[in-house]
Amino acid sequence: MPTVGNLSTVRRLSATLIAGLAIFGLAACDATPGAGTGNGDTGRQVTVVGSGQIDGTPDTLTTNVGISFTAPDATAALNQTNERQQRVIDALLGAGVDREDIATSQVRLQPQLEADGTTAAGYQATNAIDVTIRDVSAASRALALITSIGGDATRINSVAFSIEDDSQLVTDARSRAFEDARNRAEQYAELSGLELGDVISISETGEQSTPPSPTPMPRAMAADVPLSPGEQTVSFSVTVVWELR
Repeated sequence: MPTVGNLSTVRRLSATLIAGLAIFGLAACDATPGAGTGNGDTGRQVTVVGSGQIDGTPDTLTTNVGISFTAPDATAALNQTNERQQRVIDALLGAGVDREDIATSQVRLQPQLEADGTTAAGYQATNAIDVTIRDVSAASRALALITSIGGDATRINSVAFSIEDDSQLVTDARSRAFEDARNRAEQYAELSGLELGDVISISETGEQSTPPSPTPMPRAMAADVPLSPGEQTVSFSVTVVWELR
């Protein structure tokens, strides 16, 4: 008959054996081929970058217009500039330009120094506004109106053309970029003796819009200045990964 000491020894051996079997079983499960790791085969792929661009005609003009006066004292220079600029703004509003399309871009008051570089001989005040004209055909008349009201104090600093809504141009440029990517991928597939499969991923590089460069204007401008809006280019790039099979 087993003694108490022998029973304790048997129980300890049984517990150790059971624990060892459990650890062995867990290790065996982890060692199962392919468990949780996948097969590691990403297949054959081709990655290409396609680009597309399309041109559109600008339909909006933005001009920066300044009024500048010089007077013996700062108050006189500022008052003359403000009064003349307000007359220009009122004339533009009367011609149909929306108030929201007229924005102050600069207010400046500077002393005009004597030859010694320290004594003020007078003061020059400048007030500039950005004017957005949404009908390009009316832009020349608007500039002539600004010049006639502003007189010799007028400073037309620049004009810039743009397209107010280029969403359709972006859509078309994106389509052209994807088709360009597909054509490139099909060529690579043919060169490698394979066929083009499914699209794996698409990544946009981004939209790039190239408006016509702003045109600097002279300090005094003729009443009927010829304007040409040119074209605005919208470019798009896309990176596409295709399966090869």
